Amino acid sequence: MPFHEYQVVGRHLPTENDPTPKIYRMRIFAPNEVVAKSRFWYFLRQLKKVKKASGEIIGVNLIQEKKPLKIKIFGIWLRYDSRSGTHNMYKEFRELSRVDAVKALYQDMAARHRARFRSIHILRVVEIEKSDDVRRPYIKQLLVPSSSSP
Repeated sequence: MPFHEYQVVGRHLPTENDPTPKIYRMRIFAPNEVVAKSRFWYFLRQLKKVKKASGEIIGVNLIQEKKPLKIKIFGIWLRYDSRSGTHNMYKEFRELSRVDAVKALYQDMAARHRARFRSIHILRVVEIEKSDDVRRPYIKQLLVPSSSSP
């Protein structure tokens, strides 16, 4: 299932009490635009009291990687629901793009924790610039200058 990164912008519908409602923007990883909009309403309903029936989507943009041929290290904060409860987690991936890192995250979570797409909430994806900021030893071993990539 190929993933894309979408920027979804939406707001509550204007009313007499609030003629200019606050605008909300989210970066959502989804296989297509329809799923991205659906996930936007799912998260907005949880975070703010805005439903699809009482809101509108202003725009949906596909976000492309600026340097798709450079290997980068990404840190991903996530929350997922397991059989025993809800867990917060931080993981690191060495990939070419944010979308590839998220795809690797979903594969890793499915393999190690049996977590499905619907139970994983990605909180933040950050590109790690400095090698000192890398936390995980399985990524640190790839930073040694003498090592070669396959």
